[in-house]
Amino acid sequence: MASWEDYKVDIPEGKEGDWTVSKFDVSKEEASTQNMRASFAFSSRGMGIEAGTYTRLQHGGTTVMSDTPSEIRDHRTPIDVARGEVLIVGLGIGMVAAACLKKPGVTKVTVVEMSPEVIHLTGDHLKGIYGDRLEIIEADILDWKPPKGRKWDVAWFDIWNDKCGDNTVEMSKLNRRYGRRTEWKGCWGESECKEANRQWAREKKALGLC
Repeated sequence: MASWEDYKVDIPEGKEGDWTVSKFDVSKEEASTQNMRASFAFSSRGMGIEAGTYTRLQHGGTTVMSDTPSEIRDHRTPIDVARGEVLIVGLGIGMVAAACLKKPGVTKVTVVEMSPEVIHLTGDHLKGIYGDRLEIIEADILDWKPPKGRKWDVAWFDIWNDKCGDNTVEMSKLNRRYGRRTEWKGCWGESECKEANRQWAREKKALGLC
C-alpha cells in the first residue's frame, strides 16, 4: 500500500450509546480552511486533510479517530514495521489493525480496547473479515495483565484523543511495562507530546518559574 487512500476504512456507519461511526464529506474550501488552522496547532486529530469522503469515530460528538490523510500519516510507522504478531491498543475505526492484517508478514493482531461499544461498531466487522487472525480483548490497557510470557513483535499504543504533554506519563508507564514484551513499540504522538513538555519547561524558565 503506497497511497494514503489505500488505508481508508470500509466499516459501516452505526451508533452504540455515545459512540458513533459516520461518513463525512470535506469540500475543497473546507479542506483549505482546516489545513490553515492545522499549521498553527498540533493537538487535534485529523487536522491535515484533502477534499473527499472520510470515516470518523466520535464519542459524544468529539472525533476520536478518522481516516484523514494526517491521521493515516501519524500511524504509518507501526503499519510499515508490522510483522509477525502485533499488539494494538485502541481499536478506533480499525484502520491500523486492518492495514497490519493486510500484510502477508503479519500472522496475528491482538487489539486491546476498553469500550464494548467500539468493539461492536468496529471490531465485529473486522472479525468477519479476518477471523482468527484478529483477537480483540475488552480491557483497559493500564489495568490489563497479559498472560505470563506473552510477547509481540510490534506494539502500538493509541489511547489518547489529543496530543499534549500530560500524555507522556501514561506513555512512559506503557513503554516500561511492555519494553521486554516487544521488539518494537511506539505511542501515538509521543514525539510531539515530549516536545510540548520541553517547550513548557523553556517557557517556565524564561518566566523565572523554575
